[in-house]
Amino acid sequence: MAASPILLLFPFLAAAVMAAADNNVAAAPAPAPPSRQPDLTSILQKGGQYNTLLRLLNATRVDEQVSSQLKNSYDGITFFAPTDAAFAELKPGTLNALSDQEQVRLVLYHVLPRYYTLATFQTASNPLRTQASGPGGVYTVNVTTTTGQSLVNVSTGVDDGVPLGTTLFSDFPLAVYSVDGVLMPPQMFGTKAKAPSPAPAKAKERKKAGGGVPKNEVVATAPAAGDGADSSEESTTNAAAGVGRGAVWAVALVGLVNLVVA
Repeated sequence: MAASPILLLFPFLAAAVMAAADNNVAAAPAPAPPSRQPDLTSILQKGGQYNTLLRLLNATRVDEQVSSQLKNSYDGITFFAPTDAAFAELKPGTLNALSDQEQVRLVLYHVLPRYYTLATFQTASNPLRTQASGPGGVYTVNVTTTTGQSLVNVSTGVDDGVPLGTTLFSDFPLAVYSVDGVLMPPQMFGTKAKAPSPAPAKAKERKKAGGGVPKNEVVATAPAAGDGADSSEESTTNAAAGVGRGAVWAVALVGLVNLVVA
C-alpha cells in the first residue's frame, strides 16, 4: 500500500514546528535580575569621611537594624550622616561619656523612618519622628527649607540648625545625606541656653537717651539750703554781701570824722 501524502510530510511539519518553538524561546526577554538592596555601610565607606560614624554604627549594630528595615519597610529610610569633622567639633569625651544605650539613641536620632527627597522635605510637617526614643517618647527633629532654593536645615533644639550637605545616595527605599554637625537630642544634652538679658542702663545714660529715670531709682541731688550745708554759689554771694556792707560803714565813718574836724 502506498504511503499517505500526509504521513510523507509529517517529518517536515514536525521539524518546522520545533524550529519555530526554538525561535520563540530565543526571542523571549531574559528575566530582570532582582534589585539589589542599598547598603548603608558601603555608601559611607565610598564617601571616605565617615570613619567615626562607621565605628558607631558597628558598635551599636544600628547598621544591621537599618539593613533589616530596608528589607521590610514600605516607607523607606532617610539617614543623616555626620562627617568626621562634625564629630571633631564635639567637646572632648562627649561620646565616651555616653552609655551603650545612649550611643544607640544618638545614632538612631539620625534615622528617619521614611524616605525623603530634598523636594519632599519642603512639604514635610514638623516635627519629624526619628528612630530614637526614650522615657519621654519618640525623639523628633525639625526640618526647614529655604523658599526657592534647595537649602535644608535640621534643628534639634540644642543647635540652631545643621545644614544638609552632599546627597550621598537617594534611591527608594534609602536616602543618605551628609551633615556637617552631629544632631544632638535635647532629651540627652539639654536645650540650648539662651543669652542673658543685657544689664539695665544707668540712670544717667537712660536720661541722655531720653528714657527718663525710673520711679524706684534714687538719683543723687545737691543738698537743699537750710540742711546745714550751703552751696558754693550761695557762699560766694554771702561773702560778696558782707564786703559791700563793710564798705558802706567805712564811708560813713570817714564822713563823720571830717564833720567833727570841720
